[in-house]
Amino acid sequence: MVKERRYFVYLLTNWSNEVMYVGMTNDIIRRVYEHKTKTVKGFTEKYNVHKLVYFEETSDVAAAIGREKEIKKWRREKKNALVMQTNPEWRDLGGEIGVPARHLEPPCHFEPCPERSEGSSEKSWRSEKS
Repeated sequence: MVKERRYFVYLLTNWSNEVMYVGMTNDIIRRVYEHKTKTVKGFTEKYNVHKLVYFEETSDVAAAIGREKEIKKWRREKKNALVMQTNPEWRDLGGEIGVPARHLEPPCHFEPCPERSEGSSEKSWRSEKS
């Protein structure tokens, strides 16, 4: 019995939806968990990009790689439209795919948490922090 392979193209954003990341994986639960826990150093760790807002699945690895490259070339407006088709509220879909609930809240190491405070934006917090 041959196990069918699954590949995912996904879009992540930060909690203020200002920064977007496009990725591809064969294990979306593991990969989103790695982004949320900042296990892998890089862009998503640096810019707190860990809210899953869109994903699509295929059994063809070449199609997944091609789709990831295609979406990466798009302007931000087109990426936003893709998210809006299936997730107009820009909810974190991590819980829907099985990421543990404790990883669905934004991490915060400062009090009060600027990402959770009403009326504050990550951009203004970043400039205050510098």
